[in-house]
Amino acid sequence: MLLNILIMDKNGMTIDTILSTFKNQLNKDFDKYRNHVHRVYLNCTLLDENIDNHEKYAIASVFHDIGIWTAQTFDYLNPSIKEASVYLISTGKTYWQEEIAEMIQWHHKINPYEGKSPLIEMFRKADIIDISFGLFSFGVDKSELRKNKIRYPVMNFHQFLFKKALKNLFKNPFNPLPMFKI
Repeated sequence: MLLNILIMDKNGMTIDTILSTFKNQLNKDFDKYRNHVHRVYLNCTLLDENIDNHEKYAIASVFHDIGIWTAQTFDYLNPSIKEASVYLISTGKTYWQEEIAEMIQWHHKINPYEGKSPLIEMFRKADIIDISFGLFSFGVDKSELRKNKIRYPVMNFHQFLFKKALKNLFKNPFNPLPMFKI
């Protein structure tokens, strides 16, 4: 148990260290995105207790939506993957590029992911848990989800996404939610 706590704390610092490099781009949205990232990461750890996977979840959590800000677009999956790749190359973790790219690419997949790595489906579920306010919990203890929301408050993140989606609907009426995949 102590080892799990130490690893989660290390990955929490990894998240904050990486996110700090995007502080200017995230600007006023920094704290709300940071909290979303931490909640998604913690959801991953609740779904998958294998600590060998937790650093990958931390990295994917940071980058999964970052393209909203770095590329200033709601069609953000490819820009997010690009940012993750730059980070992985700079840290010598190129061997994780494909798996983390897939985690980002498929995190809004409507149907379950049935591909090479089970981490991709775990990550998809973790994001759904957060976006649905825990309505879809995939068996995760709801009291743990509540604790994570207290530790990392929502801060109107969902409202922010709704406004972005609405704006994109008017801008791209035939492709209002480009990140969703079947």
